[in-house]
Amino acid sequence: MKRNGLVRSFVALAAVAVIAGACGGGGATTAPTTAPESTAPESTAPETQPPATTWKIGYSNAGGVGNGFREEQVCTAKAEALASGQVSELTVIHQNADAAGQLQQIRDLIAKDVDAIVFNPNDPAALNQALEEAKAAGIITVSVDAYVTNPDTYNLYNNQVEYAYLGAKWLFEQMGGTGNVYYMRGFAGHPADSDRHIGFQRALGEYPNITVLPTIDGVHTGWDPATTTQLISDWLSSGQYDNTQGIWTSGMDSQVVDAIKSAGKEFVPIVGADLGAFVTQLLDPTGFPGLEGAAVTNTAAVGGAGVNLALKLLNGEAVQTDPSASQPNTVLLVPVVAENVTDAGKTLLASWQSVPGLDPNWPLGLQIGGWTTYTPEQAITCKGPND
Repeated sequence: MKRNGLVRSFVALAAVAVIAGACGGGGATTAPTTAPESTAPESTAPETQPPATTWKIGYSNAGGVGNGFREEQVCTAKAEALASGQVSELTVIHQNADAAGQLQQIRDLIAKDVDAIVFNPNDPAALNQALEEAKAAGIITVSVDAYVTNPDTYNLYNNQVEYAYLGAKWLFEQMGGTGNVYYMRGFAGHPADSDRHIGFQRALGEYPNITVLPTIDGVHTGWDPATTTQLISDWLSSGQYDNTQGIWTSGMDSQVVDAIKSAGKEFVPIVGADLGAFVTQLLDPTGFPGLEGAAVTNTAAVGGAGVNLALKLLNGEAVQTDPSASQPNTVLLVPVVAENVTDAGKTLLASWQSVPGLDPNWPLGLQIGGWTTYTPEQAITCKGPND
């Protein structure tokens, strides 16, 4: 069911999104939570019809298949579609592809006559032609985890510039403002990786005595565990690790810790994401003696939040967006950093470990206050309305 004129006439409110536990100054916190209280502002636009199980939604994830973040992201999308009671059919295309391949994924979803398409973009601009085709067909489009430049697509993602800045600043301070940092990035060309590079460089500008290795541009892991393990193993065997005082990772973190431990080397401070395995390592001084590290939240619940946003738009609800974002129609989620070198930091890390049965490679933040309605158990079950 498409309502081209009404949906396309929607105008977002020019205000910063406010969600439970917001840190202020730019959006909603992504601190992991299993019992969020939504303080998202109520819609000021009247619903044009009661919510009903009539919408068909497509979901495209064209990278990181097998990566805990991407797997959880897809599962939260399924869980939100089911929990909403408003989605009759969710079509998920979860296959690794380049930008051209994802362009075809979106066109395949258009051909299925869906009402909205939620997707994690491989490129900020390369998908625009298909997104324009979706608009012409009266289909809502929502980009999650990163932005696209298409002006009619809504973006909902973690503030990746701030994500990198917070982690890098903590690392550089932990190193005393001097030394060598091994810089391990994500997927080359992905908007999130590009934004994180900006944040990393911003922090680097504040600490001129930090040297980035192997080059200022770092190395790309592709957010792939096997590639990450190979890179850190090569770094260790080359002897260069012995002259490294810190490691910044783009969420591929527990593999780095395991490799250093296996090599019998002493740990240097490490920054990673709020993945279950890494947080467990940070809180295990017996198994990983001397490990100092910080986890920065990067909730994979953007998958579920993206479905929620699509449903709001389909139902004619008003959505508050962030006027400070680089692209229009953008909701930014604010990251939180927690470390294991203070009692307060360890308490925060421990508070995130509250969901039994969670895959250790999944981020711990399964919900986003005001943007998801499923339970943690539903996310773990990974079932959609037509599964």
